[in-house]
Amino acid sequence: MNSYRNTTYSYPGKRTALYAKKGMVATSQPLAAQAGLDTLKAGGNAVDAAIATAAALTVVEPTSNGIGGDAFALVYLDGKVHGLNGSGRSPKAMTHESLSSRGVDAIPPYGVLPITVPGAPSAWVALSERFGKLPLLKALEPAIHYAEEGYPVSPVVAQFWHMAFNAYKVRFKGDEFAAWFDTFAPGGQAPEVGDVVKFPGHASTLKAIGETNGEAFYRGEIADKIDRTMRIHNGLLSRDDLAAHTAEWVDPLCVRYRGHDVYELPPNTQGIIALEGLGILEQLHDRGTVGMHEQIEALKRASVDAFNHVADTTSMNKAPSSFLTPSYLEKLADQIGTHATDITDFTPPRGGTVYLSTADADGNMVSFIQSNYMGFGSGVVVPGTGIALQNRAHNFNAKPGHPNAYGPSKRTFHTIIPGMYVKPGEAVCAFGVMGGFMQPQGHMQVLSRLIDDGDNPQSALDGPRWFWESGKRLYIEKAMPEHLIKDLKKRGHDVVIDDGVARYGRGQIIIQNLKARAYVGGTEKRADGHIAVW
Repeated sequence: MNSYRNTTYSYPGKRTALYAKKGMVATSQPLAAQAGLDTLKAGGNAVDAAIATAAALTVVEPTSNGIGGDAFALVYLDGKVHGLNGSGRSPKAMTHESLSSRGVDAIPPYGVLPITVPGAPSAWVALSERFGKLPLLKALEPAIHYAEEGYPVSPVVAQFWHMAFNAYKVRFKGDEFAAWFDTFAPGGQAPEVGDVVKFPGHASTLKAIGETNGEAFYRGEIADKIDRTMRIHNGLLSRDDLAAHTAEWVDPLCVRYRGHDVYELPPNTQGIIALEGLGILEQLHDRGTVGMHEQIEALKRASVDAFNHVADTTSMNKAPSSFLTPSYLEKLADQIGTHATDITDFTPPRGGTVYLSTADADGNMVSFIQSNYMGFGSGVVVPGTGIALQNRAHNFNAKPGHPNAYGPSKRTFHTIIPGMYVKPGEAVCAFGVMGGFMQPQGHMQVLSRLIDDGDNPQSALDGPRWFWESGKRLYIEKAMPEHLIKDLKKRGHDVVIDDGVARYGRGQIIIQNLKARAYVGGTEKRADGHIAVW
């Protein structure tokens, strides 16, 4: 193992799409994918496999998600797409007065103040109770095993773990951060590639969640431990906030794109950006004028709408459906010309997320996403539990009166989005591209490759990506064909060529052929991606 230590991860060689009949699990970490497949083979369905994979990811990829984060899901079952919002709300004590008394007027990225109610465990419970075939504890068993017995750290996880540790040892000086170092750097350093790590506290927490169907986490012993940590460090989150939380089943939003019904979750997520962007492109396709430039310009306009209006639905001043009407999409399409527009009036959020897709022999599919936000989240860990608490409140707007302004018991604008499309009578696709504001951009790009170009899932994921930051600034991977780069520069885009692994997101795709009832999947080359098949 020593020859692999302290190495920088580079993309692996060419992958090929994989095919299966009885089941498939795709995610960013091989051990987690195997956990999902083992659950299928133990009699579970795609929902049970998604829970098993998601729970395992909190153990084997703690750099991107955890028990203390949020989760969202789209479930295709019995020919219908169901949506689940597993995001938590802000503490009821999150008021301007409470922040002012602590000497702040905007919510910081780290520490106890940006912590919101963790929603991921409630999402597992809701999925299991409504659609699962196995007891929740059974679905959590692989994750418990990895946490108790240990697992070898994979290359990309090790790289991000080191990046976080090097930043945190400089940034985190308060007592509230001590448990992070005790949990994730117990020897005074981050683990190397191939090092075996164990999380006994994490295992105990997962057991308690499984044995009580989440009650221990939201209203029992774990809730008490979270509450105690918050009281010690003068945080806002309380036991009452945890007890009031439930995951919410919602109706997904949908647009028709070139004969495909594309589904995203409604606000408070940014899924509406992808749908609005695709809706604009659908208008442009009718005019025969769609290329990479048009994709970027459509994305810009959809993003501005989202950052001005999307929030907890109780705070929005416009109905989400109003952004997807044909007349409005046509109006936006009319604004797109031949040159780049300069849009600077927002700052995109950062990321730190895991995504997974699952499918079973009965045709059920799940598109699932889970995150602590900005890597490990707030930097606050509940001692002895393995729970790294998220920092989603940092995503609130500090401007009073803005729909996404912070306030008590409120869901913030959320970056993480699972995706799904149905081509009636032909195919169902569960897809996602994780990574902050890259997510709707990634959704648009991989869908264009799947639908417009006819790529298989692996080719769609392998293709070089672009990332629009703000204004005219556009980051592009080196593998992008030179003639496309020249065209974008000619149109006025401020192009920067780089290969930042984190910038371009990490995705997974599973497509079901409805006629053959068989699956084809692709996994991310920019991560420790893996597809487990049966």
